[in-house]
Amino acid sequence: MRVDRQGLSEGDPTLDAEAVETAAFVLALRAKGFRDKAVLGAMERVPRTLFAPPRFADLSRSDVALPLPFGQTMSSPTTVAAMLVALGLEEGQAVYEVGTGSGYVAALMARLGGAVESVERIDALADAAALRLGQLEIADRIALGVGDGLTPRRNRERFPRILVNGALADFPDTLLERLAPAGRLVGALSIDGFPRLAIVEKDADGVMHRRLGASVRIAPLVAGGASGGRATGA
Repeated sequence: MRVDRQGLSEGDPTLDAEAVETAAFVLALRAKGFRDKAVLGAMERVPRTLFAPPRFADLSRSDVALPLPFGQTMSSPTTVAAMLVALGLEEGQAVYEVGTGSGYVAALMARLGGAVESVERIDALADAAALRLGQLEIADRIALGVGDGLTPRRNRERFPRILVNGALADFPDTLLERLAPAGRLVGALSIDGFPRLAIVEKDADGVMHRRLGASVRIAPLVAGGASGGRATGA
């Protein structure tokens, strides 16, 4: 990570406090039942504080969702962890992300070894995410775009992994078409008004298999491009 720490030496109390807070953050996730070493390691190494709005920096290591500009939301750490465990991203796999938001989840997936293509419908959020991601050594593993990630138009590349950062009534065919055979899509579906983790797996013959997981705290995903967006698809 290339975060400027000028004036801080090894053993500096500020660094010590950060290390303690980070350890507590990971231990809290373990206490909630998360045991995936790769996901926990990524969440330890990618500072959520960097991606949280400055006025909520003191809550960045708490298990709460945080508000982002334009009415968007940064999902809670347990929701993010649950989605990443379900995704099962492997080293070197390409992953398509719908809803960049702050850029935090994209950074985690890159830290897990993924080659990330992330699409955000609000150009100002994409710009801010790019600035944050540029401070990390894994930035070269992430490609950001602006547009409606649910209805991509620019290409028809298929991905072994897809992550949807938000709850939908259903996953559109335009998105499912981007899932490669033997691939997996993870997101959330609103069931009776409550979001639940949803996993779609496509077998080698192209047949879709869906299953629902536990309830998750995640905001609805809004389709379409925002006013002033720089692109119409990804």
